[in-house]
Amino acid sequence: MIRVPIANEQTTLPVDEDRLARAARMILEEASIREAEVSVAVVDDRAMHAMNRRYLDHDYPTDVLSFLLEQSPEGLFGQVVVNADMARAEAERFGWPAADELLLYVIHGTLHLVGRDDAAEAERAEMRVRESAWLARFGLEPHWSETPKSNSTERGGTRDP
Repeated sequence: MIRVPIANEQTTLPVDEDRLARAARMILEEASIREAEVSVAVVDDRAMHAMNRRYLDHDYPTDVLSFLLEQSPEGLFGQVVVNADMARAEAERFGWPAADELLLYVIHGTLHLVGRDDAAEAERAEMRVRESAWLARFGLEPHWSETPKSNSTERGGTRDP
């Protein structure tokens, strides 16, 4: 059985918990994981900044953090933490709904848990292909290659430092 509990610990955005859990569950199932518990925490900038500093020694908030707590033949246990404040800001910047940006963060974080990486350029490209494919399952098209409304740079690099 795959369990995906959602902890909404912020007040920035309304959260479609079922949608986020469904995305994580689908990715785990496609990775042939039959037993898992992956908790998803939706937090604000302040909480994300504290976690990023504590666990990665990065002194800034980020969009998503993934923690693989245990993986064995019996199952996978992990956590995905997503930043609602950043989702709202980035969604506005790229011209799509904040709920879709938040979904992208859950997809990205769950892909990390099942072994996908994005440290190297080729891995980043493959991660984008996978993110696009998952977003398409929800009827969405990613907006990272579009020119942001607030400046002229394209979204690039990793989804999480």
